[in-house]
Amino acid sequence: MPRFSINLSMLFGEHPFLERFAAAREAGFTCVEYMFPYEHPAQILRDFLEQNGLKQVLLNLPAGDWGAGDRGIAADPARLDEFRQGVDSALEYAAVLDVKRINCLVGKGAEGVSHDEQWQVLVRNLAFAAGRLAEADRILLVEPINTYDIPGFFLNTSRDALDLLDEVAADNLKLQYDVYHMQKMEGNLTDTIRDNLERIGHIQIADVPGRHQPGTGELNYRFLLKELDRMGYDGFVGLEYIPEPDTVSSLGWLQELGFAL
Repeated sequence: MPRFSINLSMLFGEHPFLERFAAAREAGFTCVEYMFPYEHPAQILRDFLEQNGLKQVLLNLPAGDWGAGDRGIAADPARLDEFRQGVDSALEYAAVLDVKRINCLVGKGAEGVSHDEQWQVLVRNLAFAAGRLAEADRILLVEPINTYDIPGFFLNTSRDALDLLDEVAADNLKLQYDVYHMQKMEGNLTDTIRDNLERIGHIQIADVPGRHQPGTGELNYRFLLKELDRMGYDGFVGLEYIPEPDTVSSLGWLQELGFAL
């Protein structure tokens, strides 16, 4: 049975952020993830996790100014110092929150900078981050994102992400495989996961189109999630979707498809 983690950045939006921890526990979840913890003191977040008997399994590196349109800075040669400071911040939070996996959103391509230069900056930044995380016994993830939702996103296919892993060559650098993004970019989901299972550190799911809960679109999640079990995937499956019509109602797919928390 997959180990599900609910993403508090996208689900339980009916509640203020800090109230989502209790809502997740009331819904039966024991594991959570969310994109960025940095607006709140780490100890406050840890208190909410502990009060609700929750384990946090994932957070993201700082991704620049999200409100201004940044979606990561790891390939931007003008922001090397900012990226490295973000690695330090993420490690500080991960230590307090006891989070093993830290994901890197690469960001959109930088105007006026060649693809090759951005790629080399990305390789150097990930090598630096992987080294720092290895010292703390943490896993670094990197996630390709579809270019329909985020036009110009620099890393957008699983093949490019795997090539990146090869070039960085760090044992603790893994692929974060988001089924929604990869269905939109390339399809061939099951074979890609099976062929690269040992290199995948985290999986996230949503249906296509609409990015709503499984069962609302074209993907056969009954097959895919059970196939993960047959493959022997022992990581987490993050529920990172837009709930429709609301979070609690959207969770009915778990029972309908024969899964339990």
